[in-house]
Amino acid sequence: MSPKLSSQRELKGIGYELFIGALSILSILNLILIFIFSGDPNVQTVLTVINAIVFPIFLGDFFYRLFTAESRTGYFFRGFGWADLLSSLPFQNMKILRLFRLWRVVRLFAEFGVRNLVKEFITQRAQNALLTVGFLVLCVLEFGALSVLRAESASADANITSAADALWWTYVTITTVGYGDRFPVTNSGRLVGIFVMTAGVGLFGTLSGFLANSFLAPPNKRDDDEAAAGDAADPKTRLA
Repeated sequence: MSPKLSSQRELKGIGYELFIGALSILSILNLILIFIFSGDPNVQTVLTVINAIVFPIFLGDFFYRLFTAESRTGYFFRGFGWADLLSSLPFQNMKILRLFRLWRVVRLFAEFGVRNLVKEFITQRAQNALLTVGFLVLCVLEFGALSVLRAESASADANITSAADALWWTYVTITTVGYGDRFPVTNSGRLVGIFVMTAGVGLFGTLSGFLANSFLAPPNKRDDDEAAAGDAADPKTRLA
């Protein structure tokens, strides 16, 4: 088996690979932020919560790759499965190993070419929209919470004063529920609120549109899309 064909069979779907790669970048960035803001317990708590959300995703990714690999020992030892396992554990000093996940995505991009990957991404729009929205919601949750904490810290009348308050407010604002028990009182905090609300409406509106289009499309169109997705996932088709 040629090395290129072996690499192609490692691809679990372009949207999925980009999702895992983006999560790897986010987790490494969080590792840097934890070091920079080591004296701020609220920042530490927000980043710890985000890492707790990411941890089971990486662990699930490891088992998914392990059980779908043509050779489990080959994946574990030669395909950096050991790094995937160690980096999925909730230990700070292991998170740097997530660079191996990012390296895998870069290598696949180099071997497949951007054009082929874009075609596959477009073919699997509904699935990729779900993964994209999931990642962006996580980013908005994290950076929205960190931003509103910083913005409200200057006001004596602030009611968003802890990491728990910030995460709760950001989440209910993203989902456009808006209970009103927590709200920003500073101008900069309100600007953060405008961004979070706009992002929430845009993200969930986009997701709803893609999913509705996928489920409500005529049967013939869905069959054609599934056939095209199958061709895009076939290594032989990619090599052609």
